[in-house]
Amino acid sequence: MHALITGSAGFIGHALSRRLLAQGHRVTGFDAMSDYYDVELKRARHRNLAQYSCFTAVEARLETPGAVRDVMEAAKPDIVFHLAAQAGVRYSLVNPQAYVDANLVGVANILEAVRAHPVRHLMLASTSSAYGGNTSLPFRETDRAVTPLTLYAASKIAGEAMAHSYAHLFSVPTTAFRFFTVYGPWGRPDMALFLFTRKILSGEPIEVFGEGAAERDFTYIDDLVDAIVRLSDHPPPLPSEGGPVSDADTLSNVAPYRLVNIGGGRPVRLDAMIGALEAALGREALRILKPLPPGDVIRTHASTALLDALIGKVPETPLEVGIPAFVEWYRSYYPDA
Repeated sequence: MHALITGSAGFIGHALSRRLLAQGHRVTGFDAMSDYYDVELKRARHRNLAQYSCFTAVEARLETPGAVRDVMEAAKPDIVFHLAAQAGVRYSLVNPQAYVDANLVGVANILEAVRAHPVRHLMLASTSSAYGGNTSLPFRETDRAVTPLTLYAASKIAGEAMAHSYAHLFSVPTTAFRFFTVYGPWGRPDMALFLFTRKILSGEPIEVFGEGAAERDFTYIDDLVDAIVRLSDHPPPLPSEGGPVSDADTLSNVAPYRLVNIGGGRPVRLDAMIGALEAALGREALRILKPLPPGDVIRTHASTALLDALIGKVPETPLEVGIPAFVEWYRSYYPDA
């Protein structure tokens, strides 16, 4: 298989690229190396992937006219994993234009590139933030997602809708998947686990939003990648060629399109996550309790019924295993911390 992976220097894109390369597949990695967080960490991820002879790196921006199409034409991939995006809930309050460029214009360019150069499966990353103000738990893919709390969430919902329209108009087999709080080695520096680790090791206090009562459906990176790879073997069928796999299925009745949660279905309180991190670090955190900031939700909880029906497996690594693995990586990458 030859895969095009956008966001290959990102946290999830790097992990997925490494998994596919280790399995003997070819990967073309597309990344803008944006400065939203430490660019050196992104370049280190690409250097890690460059150890494989079947990896080709392309540095370009999604929103640049023709950039994705040119890569598609040259690489001729069998499958596209579109993971690149402007991420971050709170940053969307500071720099909304970045979300319009990467998450709206960028998705449109991906769809046009796939239209010009068809693939057997387009896999599109979305987010649990799409559930927004929904209060019914667990979050089910069949729930209406019409109450986004941030432009980030709104841009990802828009990307899902845009992809459905192309699946319908041009018969592009498309799976959109919503992530739930992914963590692990090579993680993102703007996320809580990374931030807390740095501050605890340096003796700084950590800000605990929601006063520790907020709950997140944490998903370990290896579990997430495993689910993505397994789902890649299940492109949604055309309406005339197949039907739903279960009552939980989101398979469109007018397009080869499906929306899937990827989460463990086991929410954990933030203060419990901090406790597991303290145990892994062997240090206690100095905590400053704060209310939830604008755009954050009090809890996330994935329904895993559809994921289980499709691949027979859901993320299962507990925090007590995943957090020590992250800490081990962090201390090796930042030996002076």
